[in-house]
Amino acid sequence: MSHVLGSITLVYADTALLVLDKPAGLLCVPGRGPDKQDCLSARAQAVYPDALIVHRLDMATSGLVLMARGIDNQRRLSAAFEARKVAKRYIAQVAGTPAASTSEWSGIDQPIGADWPNRPKQKIDALNGKPSVTRWRIAPGALANQFTGMPSTSIELEPVTGRTHQLRVHLAAIGHPILGDPLYAPPAIADAVNRLMLHAATLAFDHPVTGERLSFASPPPVMACLL
Repeated sequence: MSHVLGSITLVYADTALLVLDKPAGLLCVPGRGPDKQDCLSARAQAVYPDALIVHRLDMATSGLVLMARGIDNQRRLSAAFEARKVAKRYIAQVAGTPAASTSEWSGIDQPIGADWPNRPKQKIDALNGKPSVTRWRIAPGALANQFTGMPSTSIELEPVTGRTHQLRVHLAAIGHPILGDPLYAPPAIADAVNRLMLHAATLAFDHPVTGERLSFASPPPVMACLL
């Protein structure tokens, strides 16, 4: 099943949950002010009034988002996220060429905390940050690309923890910020493209009612030609 719900692709729907493909530039939940009320949850609830948010993507990130239908299913799915029983994988286009084997996963284990003077930015904070772990590897079949005049590489990412801006902060910390990232990339890399090149590409979890393992995939809309 896949059809368009406004500018959102409804990938899957049943009586317990929805899986949606969010475009970049759309909030997951309403923000502050009347100009920030249009969001994924509001659009979904216009068709499915019982739809409730389970997790979020940054406004600038595109890709798969899971919503529950009804409070009981929201509790079950939220518990699955907290227990790390939901598998998520992202695709990013990063500056430079990370030194890693294409077949092996590497880890970034650096604590993240709020950069209070520069909110909403986060930062690596060895003293007060929360434990934060990301697994990554060069995307299978990907080669280093000369993209918008600079070398870049497609990589896969699996967040083990779920801190705010975790993938963006961790990639910047190892010297390979995401193209189009206005918060964590130098100006030349931030301005190289017109959006953050980060996409939630796969999502797998147990159905909250039947227990069946469900898996979904979404190809990166603006990066498919680079993978």
